Amino acid sequence: MQRRIPLALTAIVALALTACGGGPSGTPTGQGGLTTLKVGTLGIGSDAAIQLAVDKGYFKDEGLEVQTSVVANPPAGVAAAQSGQLDLTYTPSIPLLNALSQNVPLTVVAAADGYSAEGVANPDLSKVDDTGLLVRKDSGITRPKDLEGKSVSVPARKAQFEVTVSKVIKDDGGDPAKVNWLVLDPSSAMQSLSSGRIDAASLISPLTAKAISEGNVLLASPGVEFFGASAVGLWVAGKSTVDSKKGSLQAFQRAIYKANAYANTHIDEAQQASAKITGTTIDIVKAGAVNYWPDAVKVEDIEKVGQSLVELGFLAKPVKLGPDLLLGS
Repeated sequence: MQRRIPLALTAIVALALTACGGGPSGTPTGQGGLTTLKVGTLGIGSDAAIQLAVDKGYFKDEGLEVQTSVVANPPAGVAAAQSGQLDLTYTPSIPLLNALSQNVPLTVVAAADGYSAEGVANPDLSKVDDTGLLVRKDSGITRPKDLEGKSVSVPARKAQFEVTVSKVIKDDGGDPAKVNWLVLDPSSAMQSLSSGRIDAASLISPLTAKAISEGNVLLASPGVEFFGASAVGLWVAGKSTVDSKKGSLQAFQRAIYKANAYANTHIDEAQQASAKITGTTIDIVKAGAVNYWPDAVKVEDIEKVGQSLVELGFLAKPVKLGPDLLLGS
């Protein structure tokens, strides 16, 4: 079951959810004696794996009923997971590190999406990277450095898109501090780009492919260039959930990794699910990047992202990652 939570609620601090809460690990609270887990998603293409886990009965096989709610952005989901209003939420490693740097206790349960070594080697990164930096064809912007003094949309400040786009600009000799960053959800960003209200839009698949089909130009593929072959999106839980529902989180981990493997080997089926989740035609989905769902999370990959955040000025110092960062480690 999936619900959408209004932006106004998520933008304050956390989320007000009406779903029934799950009890301690092993306590059945859902239908048919299943344990309920409330999970925050972004409504993006890579959510296909969690939807497949529901459709294929992988969660049910583990004694779980997973209820998903779409949050406005990863920081809002993290706030809800911290407060216990969500049992798990989707977040890239960058918002995770931002939260950990503020002593927010979070545990990584599983990988949600990322890039494979094979994908990173693909010369056409637009077929690999589900994120993209788009400009209008007539904008006169031909390279990332040209974005100095321009308005660029991001879904949230100091989060994944601002970081990865900043690195692209800096690597091209530009100064990200001279960019006018504007917070817009992806759909609003597309509309603003088309109308000329912004100069560049940070978009995620399938909106990247849709924007290109409408005549816009892909200026950069910032995600894969920043992260390389690694897990990027993560399923994380707050301390209260880890303490009370560890067994259920381990069951979620087993089910989602089974679904990740299925999605990687049944791309057509996964893309059909992506099209349904995002409300996009299958042709647009197939024209964009092919999602990849990892089977593990490596601490060293998260540490590498943290070091990049320090080098770009988003963090004052590297985040010390504890031995309990990963569930089951």
